[in-house]
Amino acid sequence: MNLKSKIALAALTLTAGSSVMAQLAYNVGAVSEYRYRGIAQTALAPAVQGGVDYAHSSGFYVGAWGSQIRWIKEAGTAANIETKGDVELDIYGGYKGEISKDFTYDVGYLRYEYVGNTYKDVSTANASTDEAYGALTYGAYTFKVSYAFSNLFGTAKSDGSVYYDLSATYDLGSGYSVVPHVGRQEIAGPGTNKDYSYTDYSVTLAKDLGKGLSATIAAVGTDGKASLYKVNGRQLEAATVVLGVKYTF
Repeated sequence: MNLKSKIALAALTLTAGSSVMAQLAYNVGAVSEYRYRGIAQTALAPAVQGGVDYAHSSGFYVGAWGSQIRWIKEAGTAANIETKGDVELDIYGGYKGEISKDFTYDVGYLRYEYVGNTYKDVSTANASTDEAYGALTYGAYTFKVSYAFSNLFGTAKSDGSVYYDLSATYDLGSGYSVVPHVGRQEIAGPGTNKDYSYTDYSVTLAKDLGKGLSATIAAVGTDGKASLYKVNGRQLEAATVVLGVKYTF
């Protein structure tokens, strides 16, 4: 049984014997480059992505999402060590509630699983990461805080790292929307860990093409130190434009 089938079965089990409505949705897509918190995850190359989400009308939800990655192998190549880890699998769950008509909240837990990764061969920490998060949304604006309970993406002794995320979603009409974003990644820990802290920013224009299909174009950048985020001649923190397409069903 594949991952999608397992999650679907779990969703059906949760709703068995209940008259409360639930929703199961799938998505698949591709991007010209996978950026996360402003940092390149695929060595400036395209990626195929997809996921499944289960949302219960009570507010509880679970989901999984996956993407191709290259940064773990890139780190190994830079150190002349063969490392494994081509897939990022995010597994998450949480609860969304309403404070008032225009004021909502979202709390949950997210596991970034880098399947079969051997990143610890070039670092003293495994790449897989656990974060708890909480978000408040008022109208078009959302503020979110994510807290790492483990080492953050393979950075040794970095548990306690925090990411602050402020974004907004504006409906432009005719299926268009624009999403400005600014985030701050604070890396916890001793020594040079804090030197890797940075601010990222982006502006994304999205178009709903109908029948579950959507397209995006995003300008993305960071103020990360170029000397720290250069791997195999590639500046992983440098500003770029990312194109994407996704189908939801």
